[in-house]
Amino acid sequence: MASEIFERDRHVTFLQMMYQLLPSPYQSQEINRLTLAYFVISGLDLLAAPDRLVDKEAVAKWVLSLQAHPRSQSELNNGQFYGFYGSRSAQFPSEDNDNGALLSRSVGNLASTYCAVAILKIIGYDLSSIDSESILTSMRNLQQSDGSFMPIHTGAETDLRFIYCAVAICHMLGNWSGMDKEKAKAYIINCQSYDGGFGLTPGSESHGGATYCSVTSLRLMGFIEEDILSKDAESSIINVPLLLDWCLQAADGGFQGRPNKPSDTCYAFWIGSVLKVLGGHKFIDKKALHGFLLTCQSEYGGFSKFPGDFPDLYHSYYGFTAFSLLEEPGLKPLCVELGMSAIAAIGI
Repeated sequence: MASEIFERDRHVTFLQMMYQLLPSPYQSQEINRLTLAYFVISGLDLLAAPDRLVDKEAVAKWVLSLQAHPRSQSELNNGQFYGFYGSRSAQFPSEDNDNGALLSRSVGNLASTYCAVAILKIIGYDLSSIDSESILTSMRNLQQSDGSFMPIHTGAETDLRFIYCAVAICHMLGNWSGMDKEKAKAYIINCQSYDGGFGLTPGSESHGGATYCSVTSLRLMGFIEEDILSKDAESSIINVPLLLDWCLQAADGGFQGRPNKPSDTCYAFWIGSVLKVLGGHKFIDKKALHGFLLTCQSEYGGFSKFPGDFPDLYHSYYGFTAFSLLEEPGLKPLCVELGMSAIAAIGI
């Protein structure tokens, strides 16, 4: 039987366990260790867990050890990205399967870099102390002519997720030299679909995560105002009324990532955050959403994707953020644009 309350203490214990040792099912996610760490560190912060649970000095040292550095200033324009690796194993040079020779050394990943900078910001590290010049100068190498971004320097897909990562990195570092904002804006606008939502690429199906990346990126870059619905929405660069209609296609009390799909814990954050930015959060049935999320709350702590499943870090974190959006007592207020507590976002 689902609990009728938000089990904060169990969730803190769940994240504390993940902080100490990840269970064996996460072995396949080793290359994304920085992302998993972001869920844990930011989750504990949102839950207002005691500071003693996180060794901030050790965390900062570990995160900083994962940054890729050019061997010389001239390498900053060699097309590669000198951000952060996703894990220790990602730092190793790749191997040629035919003759066993080591190929060119690995380089940073845009999504991992977003997580690294976010972690450092959350623990209160002085971001002016990191090698931001290498990050931002080489990040320009990842932006394509259409305004989109690749996560690594070659052979990767391009879509809205990586525009969001680039935008969030620039915003957190307080320096927009790492990207062309106008080109990014044009790409985002081209991703709005006929139904009002945004697809990951122009012409693709509308998706909750892509819609979040679009709206929050435009907000962070200053191209749309907060609470557009209380202003002149018709003059916005995106179709706000159609977007609002798309976001409010909720079912079972929760939110769907796409129409006619089952409700899923994480979309309470993705869609709920979009509504918050637009000023449409007042249209959320908070009681129904609260009830749906509690059906996904695990007796072991954490949240699952669907009711009855086992909890995982990804859905647990976005369950916590969703409850913060719902102003659950005991949780810190959320900065929806950066996906972290509002206090961490403004650097207090």
